[in-house]
Amino acid sequence: MKISNKVRKLALAAIVCAMVCSCAGTSTGQSDAAVSGIRVEMLLDGSPLANQSTDQYIAPLDMLEMSPEMIEFLDEHVNRKTNQDEQLAELIYAIVGSDRFLLAYDDSTSTAKGAFNNKRGNCLSFTNMFIAMARYLGLKAKYQEVAIPPDWSMAGQSYLFSQHVNVLVETRHSSLTTSRIVDFNAVQVSDLDATRVISDKRARAHYFSNIGVEYMLAGETSRAFANFRASLREDDSFSSAWANLGNLYRREGYLEYADVAYNEALRHDKENLIAMSNLANLYLEQEKTVLADQYLAKVQSHRMKNPYYRYQLANTAFVDGDYQTAIDHLLYATRIKKNDEKFCELLSLSYLMSGNKKEAARWMRKAEERAIEHEDRQKYHHKLDLIMEKADS
Repeated sequence: MKISNKVRKLALAAIVCAMVCSCAGTSTGQSDAAVSGIRVEMLLDGSPLANQSTDQYIAPLDMLEMSPEMIEFLDEHVNRKTNQDEQLAELIYAIVGSDRFLLAYDDSTSTAKGAFNNKRGNCLSFTNMFIAMARYLGLKAKYQEVAIPPDWSMAGQSYLFSQHVNVLVETRHSSLTTSRIVDFNAVQVSDLDATRVISDKRARAHYFSNIGVEYMLAGETSRAFANFRASLREDDSFSSAWANLGNLYRREGYLEYADVAYNEALRHDKENLIAMSNLANLYLEQEKTVLADQYLAKVQSHRMKNPYYRYQLANTAFVDGDYQTAIDHLLYATRIKKNDEKFCELLSLSYLMSGNKKEAARWMRKAEERAIEHEDRQKYHHKLDLIMEKADS
């Protein structure tokens, strides 16, 4: 696949940072870092950044520590004498279902206590808080990584990529075990394949990696490095943390170390598009266009296989009035993810705008059938009625 100069220039426009954001991949060529003898273990101990960060110490951390105020909150709002289903419902209502505890969502990462005290944070912050409270009540609560469409935002000249985290709670009532997902980011998980239960150590790796990104963007290199190292000591298979560490080395001008970090990220997750894009950008900066083109081609190939990326392309095509292109992207997306009603809804609207009311009605009916929430089903049913009225007119 030939990569145009325009694509190369766009790729150079920004450093891509994986924030909160798994099968060895093969490299497309031997990097200068490999030739120079930089080993993976040198990235954490013995590198220039490691030597500059000797005064930075990350103390042992309990992300789930309960404060007396949190215990008092639970005692006030949750009846411990009821069954687990009712306790879970009361906990959820106390946090998000009433005006007693108003949460504000932002990009900051904090522990359970921090999220409770500040009443603000990102998905990991509120997940920490909820899991701490749920476990205190005796509920079986676990962290989950969620494979959803990436959430992109800008911070200066860097892109931030957020990997979503939520809670899986298992409750027992009589002999019945029920699993429920608690999510603080209004992200709808369409099927179980989109989630993966992770250990508390992996969750701590997310935490330290997030904190490292915050310090990196604030220009506090030593603290950023210390937190990325803490993240990888919690879980050295965490691909996003290796990519973040590569970004830090690259920002500080240690390009050979960045090269090794990005390749290590890809070794743990050969489909990490952030690491792949960053490696391509690194090679573009070094004018290694052959290697850069190979990685850019891989990025584009992986993206075109991603149903959520195709959904984003379909959205763009729909806004531009190119309804057939939107339909083509969405037909692919619905073959891969059959249960995502958003795909079906946009496909219905694309058919409607292209004049095919029969297919528009069929796909809106599918959206209605796949909707999880009652309100969504009503919304799709209303749209279906409007389509049918237009078809009859």
